[in-house]
Formats: sequence, structure tokens, C-alpha cells
Amino acid sequence: MDGAPDPELWTHRNASKNWRNNEQQQYTDSLENSRVEDGVLIIEARKTDVGYTSARLRTQFHQNWTYGRIEVMAKIPQGKGNWSAIWMLPKNAFTYGTGWPHSGEIDIMENVGFDQNNIHSTIHTGKYNHTQGTQITNSVMIPDADTAFHLYAVDWYPDRLEFFIDDEMVFLFENEGEGWISWPYDIPFYLLLNVAVGGDWGGAHGIDDSSFPWKMEVDYVRYYGPVEEETLED
Repeated sequence: MDGAPDPELWTHRNASKNWRNNEQQQYTDSLENSRVEDGVLIIEARKTDVGYTSARLRTQFHQNWTYGRIEVMAKIPQGKGNWSAIWMLPKNAFTYGTGWPHSGEIDIMENVGFDQNNIHSTIHTGKYNHTQGTQITNSVMIPDADTAFHLYAVDWYPDRLEFFIDDEMVFLFENEGEGWISWPYDIPFYLLLNVAVGGDWGGAHGIDDSSFPWKMEVDYVRYYGPVEEETLED
């Protein structure tokens, strides 16, 4: 049904400018910033007389998962200064201590508008993150990511994370057996969808005000529970 995102599936995270990463948008629950049109979820960043607005949706209060497959069919925005993401955070951010990213982050898809259509899949843990210069990621150029829908997915197992674009694996991260410092991925996580304006990464080359509005379009989001893997016996 068209209108506001389904409140039984999604909760808005309303927040002011500079709330995270020096981003310039205000996150709102306005229909101007998030809505369903013709069965497609739209997250729209806008430039208004009082600043930039956008939306950040999360499943945290409705659905959290441990292991399985999460997939999102989406089309990303265009425009220098945008920072769009399909990603996951832990239901309890303090499971493995205070402070990001000890309890982990899973970035299924990230893109920044100054590097249009270069799609990044990334993990963040206490051992591996950009603040220490140890971030682990992979990037793939998808020439029509901003004009066509593509399937972004992660298969999450107890021993590895496999990231896919259109069912082609683009990134693999394996459990090193060191505990939560490198593998906090044994606890429930929830999904987030958002389009940020500017910020430390997205705004590194400025913001093109003439390119607004920016739209992330989401055809569907699906979760599949974990499947037992076959064990070969001698």
C-alpha cells in the first residue's frame, strides 16, 4: 500500500544535523523523505529552505536476525555529496563493550556520490575498522547502479560472511577464531536503509546542491533463515 513505510516493519531514526559523521542532513519521518510509491520504498534526500533532510529506516524494533541471508533489491541515488547505505548494526550495541565498533557493523552496500556507482561491501569490528587503518572491504563498479535495480545481499554463517551483488560473490570475510574482537557476528543484528548528505566520507568533495533530490529506491527486502550446510564424511 502506498504512503508511509509500514510501521510494523520499519521505525524512523529522527536526528539532527551532525548527529553522526559530520553529516549535514536532518533525518525526519516526513513523507517527503520516505514513502511507498507503486509498491517501491523511496528514501529521498532533499535540499530545503532550512537545510537538508532525509530518512533513516531500521528494523531494530521489529526484526533482528542471527545468521541467514539478507537481500535488498535497490537502485542508488545520483549526486555528489550523497552517501547511501544498506547496512546492519547489533540489536544491543554494548554486547561486547562500549563504543563502536566492538559489537560489529555489516555494510552490505555503500556508495558515495563523488565516486558514483562504485559499490563497497565492508565489515567493521574491534580489530578491523578504518579508525585504526585496518578496515577490510571490497569495491565493485556497477555502471548502472543509479539507473537500474540490483540485488545486494549477504549470506551470514557462524564461520563467514559472503557478500553478493546480483548473486555474484564480491567479498568474503571469515571468522578467524579470535572471539568478538574480530568476529562479533554471533548476536542479533538489524537492517538499516538511509541516504546521508555530506559527512566525513560522503562530503569529502563537497555537495552538489543542483543535483537534489536524491532517491534510493527499494523494490524489496527479504530475509531467509539459516540453512544447514552439508557435511561430507569420509
